[in-house]
Amino acid sequence: MKYTDAETLLKKYVSGETLLRHCKTVSVAMKYFAAKAGEADPEFWECVGLLHDIDFEKYPDQHCIKCKDIFEAEKANFPDINDELVHAVQSHGWKLCCDVEPTSYMEKVLYTVDELTGLIFACAMARPSKSVTDMEVKSVTKKFKTLAFAAGCNREVIKEGAAMMGKELNDVIQDCILAMRTEHEACGC
Repeated sequence: MKYTDAETLLKKYVSGETLLRHCKTVSVAMKYFAAKAGEADPEFWECVGLLHDIDFEKYPDQHCIKCKDIFEAEKANFPDINDELVHAVQSHGWKLCCDVEPTSYMEKVLYTVDELTGLIFACAMARPSKSVTDMEVKSVTKKFKTLAFAAGCNREVIKEGAAMMGKELNDVIQDCILAMRTEHEACGC
């Protein structure tokens, strides 16, 4: 799937500025992790990140479930939609809102960075600079331990996801910060 097609598709179902920014941020992180892993098609990972919350705005009570119907209905307009995309998008809600387990490395990254990018964004907004450009891992780990801070960001998912990726939590945080720096303006921080 081409990124421009994913953008067009996302905008059919998501209009809220905050959710669009979050989807963009996750796509930036996915592209970064794909490149770091030496993936042949980082654009696909980027598209998965962009589309991961396609059903959230219209169907919040059926998040990660309704996306399958959306993708099926859109196949005629977007023929690059495939089972790998659908499974990946559904898997980021594993144990939270659906039972589709992340099995591929890409899915494990998505599962982790969906929550982690939200926490890092919140950390950036708490900084005088309101930016990730001067953020260090220790700033995030300090806030990570404060459960009342960005309470909606599920720390257990972040920790479990990092373990599923076979990475140390601080390394995943560092990579996510670096990813968000690559397009910090588009990420809003």
